Amino acid sequence: MDIYQHYRKEEHAFIDKVVGWKDAVEQQYSPKLTDFLDPRETEIVRSVIGNGPDVLVECFGGSETSERKRVFIFPSYYQPEEADFQLSLFQLDYPSKYVSIEHRQVLGTLMSIGLKRTKYGDILFNDDIVQLVVAKEIADFIKMNLQSIGKATIALRERSLSQIITTTEEWGEQSVSVSSLRIDTVIAAIYNVSRQKGQALIQSGLVKVNWKVIENPSFECKERDLFSVRGYGRSKLISIEGKTKKEKWRIIVGKQK
Repeated sequence: MDIYQHYRKEEHAFIDKVVGWKDAVEQQYSPKLTDFLDPRETEIVRSVIGNGPDVLVECFGGSETSERKRVFIFPSYYQPEEADFQLSLFQLDYPSKYVSIEHRQVLGTLMSIGLKRTKYGDILFNDDIVQLVVAKEIADFIKMNLQSIGKATIALRERSLSQIITTTEEWGEQSVSVSSLRIDTVIAAIYNVSRQKGQALIQSGLVKVNWKVIENPSFECKERDLFSVRGYGRSKLISIEGKTKKEKWRIIVGKQK
């Protein structure tokens, strides 16, 4: 069976990488720890490697509700532990009475000090508490280089993973009809904007599908795709129910509350 048949063409290079990881674990008979992967990448790893019998997979990003996770690929004899995921949790100490910190500011600052997105996981907020999950191998680098975010001078306090902020997501579901499964049409229906507005958002780089920026309005959506539209929030295509008598697609979508 063609391993690529259920995946988009742009995912094939990542699939090749996963196959390489699996082969290395089988041949060397030793575990492999990845950088942080987004949920779609994690799903692909699980699907490609499967559930044994010789090679197994576990994923962890600091808590059960983590979005970005490191993946541990290991031979069946091995019993993985939390320490194998090599995670560090930092809490930001800053004058919260006088300044506020936003998610985009944290992202921008981490990029400005030269960190790749794959080296840190979730950025977590709970009122004025801000936490950051990072790969342990860059913990010292972050301590030395992350000293301010926006106008706020910060200090980093290392915390146990048992102190991590956990989040819960609530989704409202609805059934909508669309003339096609193009991303501009689907986005317009979900967010109740015109198709022209949807195209403008896409072409401005404000729309992500499965955590990747999509700038082609004719990109075709599939079941289980997750959308993020800057300024509008997150949504997902839960299922494609088929066509109506008027030849429109009936889809079930979820929108984050």
